[in-house]
Amino acid sequence: MWAFLHRFASPRYFYNLSGRLIPWLGWFTLILMLAGLYLGLVWAPTDYQQGDSYRIIFVHVPSAWMSMFIYVVMAVASAIMLVWKIKLADVVAQSSAVVGASFTFLALVTGSLWGKPMWGAWWVWDARLTSELILLFLYFGYMALRAAIEDRNTAARAGAVLSLVGVVNIPIIHYSVYWWNTLHQGATVTKFAAPSIDVRMLIPLLVMALAFKLYYFTTMLMSARCEVLERERNNTWVQELAEKKA
Repeated sequence: MWAFLHRFASPRYFYNLSGRLIPWLGWFTLILMLAGLYLGLVWAPTDYQQGDSYRIIFVHVPSAWMSMFIYVVMAVASAIMLVWKIKLADVVAQSSAVVGASFTFLALVTGSLWGKPMWGAWWVWDARLTSELILLFLYFGYMALRAAIEDRNTAARAGAVLSLVGVVNIPIIHYSVYWWNTLHQGATVTKFAAPSIDVRMLIPLLVMALAFKLYYFTTMLMSARCEVLERERNNTWVQELAEKKA
């Protein structure tokens, strides 16, 4: 196991392996995305209270899940970088930030579009919404901090510390609907009891969630490959690669 992790941490091995994985991940993402949209927009039944307007959950909920998942990935990668000094972990954290911020922004926008007809307002300072907005600021802060520090190693350590401090916001987002008297509805899928959602709505929701996760891994790996080439540009294997491409 450790031998595999040590080998995977090699930038050259990571570059070659990710290059083989990306096409497969991209095709599976496309297939699952189309299947999820069909199931969610056509196959799933109309909600007896919200009508068809509830169908935005097939984009909103997976986006919200991914916004938290990616931040946890960043925090874990940052901890690995700080403890074991694995530079590839920093590449993963850095490459995840933009995708995570995009999912967080999408969750906030789709939540606002859903909130207007349901709550009568585009935005309320609800505990779940506010903590999700803080998550977006954490993503922006991480990217701004790294961009503001010229030295790459110092920027990596500063970003890692921020991501580790900010991860405390993740359980706040998840449990905010339980801890406070909030307008946002409680969990219907991610809870210990059986999901309180119709299975014909649950299936497309899970398909879309898997599609979004594969999309994240695809785009993160593509960004990470570019970052690895930039960082390793003076090494022999990158120069040999450039000569082959020329």
